[in-house]
Amino acid sequence: MIIIAFSTKTSKLLPRILCRHFRHCAVIVPAGHGIERLKMYQFVNHRNVATIHINTRDLKILRANGWRFIYIPGNIPHDFNPNIAWTCVQMTKNALCLRSWQIQTPDSLYRRLR
Repeated sequence: MIIIAFSTKTSKLLPRILCRHFRHCAVIVPAGHGIERLKMYQFVNHRNVATIHINTRDLKILRANGWRFIYIPGNIPHDFNPNIAWTCVQMTKNALCLRSWQIQTPDSLYRRLR
């Protein structure tokens, strides 16, 4: 299972200008057995992706702070490398094996996945 998280908040200038509603996205995957332990890939900048270990309680906290989640069945590819992406959307598209050039913002990715 892959969880795609969307946020309306960001500290970067370019997403504030270009993106309408959702301004950031992140990939959350299970870390080990079960859904209790999760690993979140948080895009910081090119070649810098933070790996944050969270649990289901942290998902509830993120949801209370305005994050939206989309649950997708399946697993990330075995050759997934989040450090090669230039944007958070490109990192998420690599995790989902999406190759559409039309998806460039978190809003368009959210609409595509819904």
